[in-house]
Amino acid sequence: MKQHGSLRQLSSSLQCRQVVIHFDSISPIDGKALISCEFLLLGFGLLESGCVSLKNEVNIMMKNVIDIVFGGITYWLFGFGLTYGKLYSNPFFAIGYFAVDADLDEMGPVFSTFLFQLSFATTATTIVSGAMAERCNFRAYCLFSLCNTIVYCVPAGWIWGSHGFLNTLGAIDIGGSGAVHLVGGSSAFVAAWMLGPRLGRYDHGNEPLPMGSPTNALLGLFMLWWGWLAFSSGSVFGVSGHKWKFSARAAVTTINASFGGGVVGLIYSYIRKKGKFDILDLISAVLGSLVSVTGGCAIYRPWEAIVIGAIGGGLACFGIPFFDWLRIDDPVGATSVHVIGPFCTTGLSAFWGVLAIGLFADGETLLSLTKGRAGLFKGGNAYLLGVQTLAAVSFSLWAGFITFLLLWIINKFIPIRMEAHEELLGADLVEHGIRRSGVGVSRALSALGSHPNFDIEAGSAIGTNPGHEMALEKFLKDKGSLRNGNLNHEPLSHITNTSIAWAK
Repeated sequence: MKQHGSLRQLSSSLQCRQVVIHFDSISPIDGKALISCEFLLLGFGLLESGCVSLKNEVNIMMKNVIDIVFGGITYWLFGFGLTYGKLYSNPFFAIGYFAVDADLDEMGPVFSTFLFQLSFATTATTIVSGAMAERCNFRAYCLFSLCNTIVYCVPAGWIWGSHGFLNTLGAIDIGGSGAVHLVGGSSAFVAAWMLGPRLGRYDHGNEPLPMGSPTNALLGLFMLWWGWLAFSSGSVFGVSGHKWKFSARAAVTTINASFGGGVVGLIYSYIRKKGKFDILDLISAVLGSLVSVTGGCAIYRPWEAIVIGAIGGGLACFGIPFFDWLRIDDPVGATSVHVIGPFCTTGLSAFWGVLAIGLFADGETLLSLTKGRAGLFKGGNAYLLGVQTLAAVSFSLWAGFITFLLLWIINKFIPIRMEAHEELLGADLVEHGIRRSGVGVSRALSALGSHPNFDIEAGSAIGTNPGHEMALEKFLKDKGSLRNGNLNHEPLSHITNTSIAWAK
């Protein structure tokens, strides 16, 4: 008997979304479209590295690598199965399809679906890394990344698995406003709260700290912007049949939402900064708009997407100072963007995005994306809005509680927060042995030289060539020896591994 049964058995028991899309409905061209939608994580890494201080930018990129490596292996081992498994299931979780594999006749649709969902799973963890930046112990984060799959895969099954209670009730989340961004933003909020603010963060007010590389952050925004179009259009699971129509609509509503969010971000920044345009305000607004529209991207009209995106972008902008007022230090703004909208601020935009479906959803019937139900503003009753509210609250509570539990347990074995002297030196040096010139590391090394727990070896600054430095030092010694008539000292020009003709 085949390990996973026949393709027909598999397709009859596994839904990829609340719309009934089975594996046997994924054509070769659908699979190719899904595989091409895997670029979102590249933007997250650049954005996060641009928002943190320069002495921590390599560390935050390393965390994004860890999210893919550790988050990926656990999603392959059990995450996919906990979302879609059929060996056993109840309204809250499923079991089966562990260590994902497929036979020759079914591996195309199975593997393309797994790869697409894997990107969602790792994205949910990457959102948290931004909120924990600059003071999280790297070893503790590796363990968290390994375990965090459980935070995403269970609620994903509620909304996208055939067994899920939210799916049964008719809740809608086409592109992951709730299952990805609200879950990630809620986790980010709890993680930032448990870690506490960075040293000195609020000693002189709540104004954001300088960005390490605004250019990198903007490049990350562009990459996320482009990747979001692929994810939104890919969330209808293909382009065959009527799918291509909704795929195109999802792309248009996604880009339109970013127009609305971007305009709000520019206006907000212009007023707040008295005629200047703050980069982080614009980034947060655009990402907040994208997060907001994602859940219903294929069931909105283009003008509705602009309205939804404008509200989401506004929530993300106002969410950042609100969380700073609460002393929730989120270096990348993940809480306001994803809870409302991309990271901690992500949560705010995401919460709105889940609710917006209950207001603006079209009751389409071609793909049954809404199972015939319309939003409150489209002639429907309050049922869909009520179910969407239940979904948003369920996602938030689950992600917050499980994240707290995971970090509390991890902290018993490995402290989740860096030591104060390590934070001052920067995670790049402490965790990876990378030293950067001109970012305060030398001053910290000098001040902490007698610290009882200080055992960091200060290596050469990045961008330098120690071999060249040694060669120049020897050259200067040669010149001094020749001038003093010291014939016993061998000039550097006589060494066989150099072809440099030294000037006398």
